[in-house]
Amino acid sequence: MMPTALTLPAGVSQDALLAALRPLCWGAADILRAYARGEQPPHGFPKVLRVDDGGDGPVSAADLAVNQWLLDGLKQAFPEVDWTLLSEETAKEQLTEGQTLPAEWLWILDPLDGTKDFLQGTGEYAVHLALVHGRRPVLGVVLLPEADELWIGLVGEGAWCEDRQGERSPVRFSDRTTVSELILVASRSHRDDRLVTLIDTLALGGSKAVGSVGYKIATILRGETDLYVSLSGKSAPKDWDMAAPEAVLLAAGGAFTHADGQPLTYNTGDVRQAGCLIASHGKAHAALEEKATRAMERIDPGFQV
Repeated sequence: MMPTALTLPAGVSQDALLAALRPLCWGAADILRAYARGEQPPHGFPKVLRVDDGGDGPVSAADLAVNQWLLDGLKQAFPEVDWTLLSEETAKEQLTEGQTLPAEWLWILDPLDGTKDFLQGTGEYAVHLALVHGRRPVLGVVLLPEADELWIGLVGEGAWCEDRQGERSPVRFSDRTTVSELILVASRSHRDDRLVTLIDTLALGGSKAVGSVGYKIATILRGETDLYVSLSGKSAPKDWDMAAPEAVLLAAGGAFTHADGQPLTYNTGDVRQAGCLIASHGKAHAALEEKATRAMERIDPGFQV
């Protein structure tokens, strides 16, 4: 199904929205880069990089600072717009298991995707902003602070990368089209034996390991890799991990689905994006879905792909 042309909430123009998002994102980049280098963050945030256990993983002062920066910025830029703001850092207060948020328009934000990469100094972390209408994303932004890349995707209209000067670079998917040629972008962690077996069964052309989901999808958009596979086990990625990267990839003409071809959905009452999920440049997506589904029937019978 082809995506429809971009629609936005009443009173919001595409130009005005992008004009507000750009300084918001580069401000977030400045905050994160300062924390990463042990420098005084801008905009009055505390210098100490505190790290606490947030239950699902480490939560740093950088997460909390960028979270406040993004939420405050969106509220100030569009005080009258009827949308709801949800972030990873506010989810526990906002969400009730099994219940959806009563929002036709929903921002899903991840102020720091790849906290472990941020703390370890790999530079492979990202900031995610996605605008969801109903259950599906219509706009996504993936910011890579250390690469000075701002990936913007408008579903139905296109995607591109901007630098700090506003210069645009196009998406450059690779020319690889057969499964045996494709290059996988994988996690350094979050691997279990099932995923290793699945990847081996797909018989791809190679792999590259990088950090956050947003960073992974950017490697597909640059043509360095061609697909990413997520296979949930004891844990699963969440809405804020996937919504913005999916939106940018879809806007670029790629694909992001469950192995059975079903789309990802958001604000369902369960923030886990469980199952076997495949993101790709789209040129061999149907073949990947078929091979992955058949493989999972052997690897983990009954698993909901």
